[in-house]
Amino acid sequence: MLVTRYRNPIVNRSRSLDLFHEFFHSLEDQGTKEVFDFTPAVNTREGEEAYHIDVDLPGINKEDVEISIDKNILTISGKREVKEEVKEEDYYRIESKYGSFSRSFTLPKKVDVENIKATSDNGVLEVIIPKLKVLKDETKKIEIQ
Repeated sequence: MLVTRYRNPIVNRSRSLDLFHEFFHSLEDQGTKEVFDFTPAVNTREGEEAYHIDVDLPGINKEDVEISIDKNILTISGKREVKEEVKEEDYYRIESKYGSFSRSFTLPKKVDVENIKATSDNGVLEVIIPKLKVLKDETKKIEIQ
């Protein structure tokens, strides 16, 4: 005969509910964050003459975005401030969200760092990184002196 331990379903259910409540209250203890961070979507592509990085930054002014290069690492960073305001006859509501972002990319060795350009159009930032022009394999005659 196999002996099994009797488990009271009420006790097990009570323990499960206790775990759920502990988890739920741990979330409440964290409080609401006034500052939120986000990671913008990025598309990268390589063309014949340049590399392209497209960053989705809807609602962000170009003045709030900074692009820098340090030790062959391109960093795109900035801040986002969203303020939503609703005025009706019987109520007034304002929701504000603030946050920062930063994306970094290691550049290939053969890029023209001095001629990197960036444009912004309809919430999409495009960074164009030109490739260094490499001379094609041509036979060059060297004169002996």
